[in-house]
Parts: sequence; structure tokens; C-alpha cells
Amino acid sequence: MQKLNMELGERSYVITVGKGLLASADKYFDLQRKILVLTDDGVPKEYAKAIADKAKESKIITVPMGERSKSLETFGLVLCEMMNFEMGRSDALVAVGGGVVGDLGGFCASAYMRGIDFYNVPTTLLSQVDSSIGGKTAVNLGEIKNVVGAFHQPKGVLIDTDTLKTLPKRQISGGLAEAIKMAATSDAELFGKIEKEGFTEDNAEQIITAALKIKKAVVEEDERESGLRRILNFGHTLGHGIEACEELLGLYHGECVALGMIPMASGEARERILAVCKKVGLPMDYSYDLDRALSFVCHDKKCQSGTVGAIFVDEIGSFRIEKLSVSDFEKTVRAALGK
Repeated sequence: MQKLNMELGERSYVITVGKGLLASADKYFDLQRKILVLTDDGVPKEYAKAIADKAKESKIITVPMGERSKSLETFGLVLCEMMNFEMGRSDALVAVGGGVVGDLGGFCASAYMRGIDFYNVPTTLLSQVDSSIGGKTAVNLGEIKNVVGAFHQPKGVLIDTDTLKTLPKRQISGGLAEAIKMAATSDAELFGKIEKEGFTEDNAEQIITAALKIKKAVVEEDERESGLRRILNFGHTLGHGIEACEELLGLYHGECVALGMIPMASGEARERILAVCKKVGLPMDYSYDLDRALSFVCHDKKCQSGTVGAIFVDEIGSFRIEKLSVSDFEKTVRAALGK
């Protein structure tokens, strides 16, 4: 078991990573109050029940699995459930599931009575290495991802690596894309480890913790994404465009991010990213509608006044941020992909 301390002054919290932690969740979270446990119907029911059973008083709310639950409609429904449960400002919401549940739950907690405590129990690799920490909460507005939300840091994060045993290989690969992203910009040693070993039960805790250390350091320096935190968007500007327009193809978030990284890397770095993505089972087939994906770039929240803060990786373990006009960003992507 490993513990990381997110140092954000009065908003600081502990991130605990290890095996079999769900059974003792009350050791890490203050559950002696009303607890609303938010989960989705793709998460094994016993995970939410493990939290609820440790609470003084609890209620489990289950939303449909998938991005469609990250909507203003579902946001409103969860808030109504919180009100009907007669939750007060001293109560808490615990999100148990992947990034959708964490984003939705955190946003609900940020808005209910102007903010109540929120705990995160990520159960997918994608959420464990990325969205579980940092305090970015949001829902989608139409086809535009994460455009309505708030910064609301959790009071604690519990990562039980045993929950990964129930995930299909494709979801593990999709989650690993975010770890590859962080290693590519900030940790050549971690990148090399994934290149050499892939992701296994034996190295899971190591890889998750190493990825979280990168994000933790970035968030501590730039909590509200005014500068350095933008490096976490490597692959996301184009990736979000692919994700927004290719939902019918069933591409996962991590798969879209992996595709989005390739044109933003160059030389040997691009070849290594491409190779490691293929090795861990991420699709590298650029068969999507590039024109449509690029049309979403100007709507992305990372695009301001017609410019994109593009993150480039020219050498593994380092990055550069360059402001480009939307048209120059498009030219860069097309040139890299030969389209």
C-alpha cells in the first residue's frame, strides 16, 4: 500500500493505493454521517455496497453506464436524490466507478448546498491514474465534453487495485493511455517501464502511483489550469474531437487520447509512443472523420480566442507548449498524419 499527500493547503487530501482497500474504507474516509454513494450500472454492485455498509446512514444511486450520464439532466436527478435524502452541509457524496461517475459526483457535491464533502473511489484504470485526483468535475453540454463544471477537490481518494480484475483487457489498455501520456511528457523512466513490461498485476500499484505522482506535482503547482497543468492535455485537444464525433464507433476515451497524441509528437518520440500504444493494445488506425474531429477543436475549453495551447513531445520525458491558431493547429495535425 502506498499513500500520496496532495498538498493544497486547506484543500489537501490523501490518496491511498493498494489491494483490498474497499473492505476498510471507513479507515480512510469519514463515513459517520449521511453518505450518498453514486455509482453506475456497469460497476459491480458489491463495490458501492462495501462503502454504504460502513456508513452511519447511506443511500446508493445508480446511473446508466456511459458518457450520456454526464449530462445536466442526470446532474439534476442526482441533486434531487440528495435533497430527498435530506442531506445537509455536513454530509458527503462518495463516487464509486470510473471517470463519468467521478466527474458527475464531484460536480453534484460542488453544487449541492454550495459544496459538500466528496470522496472518490475510482474502479477503472483510466480514472485511477488520471481523473480521480485534481478536482476537475464536470458534465457535458450536448456533444461538447466537460464544458459545464467546477473545481472541487475530493476529501480523499481510495484506489483498490483489486477492482481492476473485473475489467476487460480493452478498458485496461484505454486506461493505460493516460499513464503513457503522463510518462511521455514528464517521466522517461515510467515510459520505459511500460515499454518493457506493459501493465501487469505485479506492477499495477507501481505504475498507478508513478502516474499519480506526476499529476499530483502538476496540480500542486497549477491547481486551476492556468499554466503547467495544461501538459495533462497532451493528446486531448484532438482526442476530445475524435471522441465527440466518433461515439457511434464505440471508441473509449483513452483510445481517443492515444490517437490524439501521435500527431503532437515528433521523431523518435512519435515512433516510441506509437509502438508502445500498439504493444498495449490501443487502436492506431486513423480511419475516423478527421474533418469532423477538427471541427470540434474551436469548441473545446482549451481553445481560447481562436488559439490552442498545443502540447508537443519531441523527446520522451519532456514537453513544450506552443500557442497556435486553430487553423495552424489543423495544419499541424494534417501534416503529421498526411491527410
